[in-house]
Amino acid sequence: MTQRQCDRLAFDRAMVTQPVWNRFDLARDVTGIADNVLLHAGPPFTDPGAITRPILNSACVAAVYEGLAPSLDMAERMISSEEILLKPAQDVNVVAPLAAVVSASMPLHSVYDAWRGQHRTYAPINGGNRPSLRLGLKSEAVLDHVRWLNTRCLDVLQGGLAEGIALVPLAVEGLKGGDDCHGRTPVAGAALVRELIDRSPNGIGDDEALEFLKGSPSIFLNLWMAATKLMMSRAEGVSGSGLVTAAGGNGRDVGIQVSAFPGRWYTVPATPPEGTFDVDLPPSRALGAIGDSAVVDAFGLGAMAEAGNEPPTSPGSGCGMSIGEHPCFRGTGLKLGISATAIAESGHAPQVSLGILDCEGKLGRLGGGLYQMPVLPFRQAAEDVLARRQSSSC
Repeated sequence: MTQRQCDRLAFDRAMVTQPVWNRFDLARDVTGIADNVLLHAGPPFTDPGAITRPILNSACVAAVYEGLAPSLDMAERMISSEEILLKPAQDVNVVAPLAAVVSASMPLHSVYDAWRGQHRTYAPINGGNRPSLRLGLKSEAVLDHVRWLNTRCLDVLQGGLAEGIALVPLAVEGLKGGDDCHGRTPVAGAALVRELIDRSPNGIGDDEALEFLKGSPSIFLNLWMAATKLMMSRAEGVSGSGLVTAAGGNGRDVGIQVSAFPGRWYTVPATPPEGTFDVDLPPSRALGAIGDSAVVDAFGLGAMAEAGNEPPTSPGSGCGMSIGEHPCFRGTGLKLGISATAIAESGHAPQVSLGILDCEGKLGRLGGGLYQMPVLPFRQAAEDVLARRQSSSC
């Protein structure tokens, strides 16, 4: 088979997927991680000294939440001494937004493929507009919010699940209403909240939780990250394909994976996204690209959806690197899936919508912007795919 045919085969496997959120699972039960392991966004860190401050802050909060450490400061010492370990979330089918960290007893949204059985991906509950783990702050306020999310808010979400909620229709509704499914998700988020209210036997009786859900325009994002990752993971294992199946950053490095090599990260140092700050700070306070939400853009939405009408030669344009249409997205004008081989040939990599975090871990989110992915990891992946194709076929 040709390179194009191999990419198309992987793409078709991804598109014949119907992501449905139908329950919560504890992280330890579905990932097999030990109690002293925490999951973070992006590729692995080389050693504890390489952990970026926002992820380290969130890891401290998660460690205290988990009962691994009695205090935030003690947690940091235990992470530095490797008594507590950090590993990439996507390597165990979990996605983590920005600097968020997942611990063993955290309940995760569980999203499965309703068309082909019980293959699942997972994401933590979105922290909304309150002090949340994704902001990378080391504080008791974040710890309190994590506890509230995973108890009272969890109860409300479970009460409105019924038999499950299909996520692609909500994404399509969002796109038609002006969302991009990454940087903007308020339309899909409002649709999700309506579904939860309608499916709750007596409506949502917890006024605080209802106010939180309605006031969190990004409430849909974590679920859509899991849905996107589910579709991507269905494309893994096509030996001659460079279809991108993972993407993310940890603030220090940013990387991708491709269909032909499941679990193999291709990485480069992470530079900060380009964007404006909401606070008066120098550009040097911006952390490098961070978060597993890059999977959305690598799928073809987010900044890629915004770039869809650009000419094929424009940097960041989705026209030359995207593969085809999802049957449920017809009518949106969007092509989805990106090929590392096509990117290597064109020299133009995708852009990603990302929040900009404070590299010192003191102020959380500084603003938002666009991160221009370097071509290098795509080129490295494409070279390996070519070498694989020369010795086998997909």
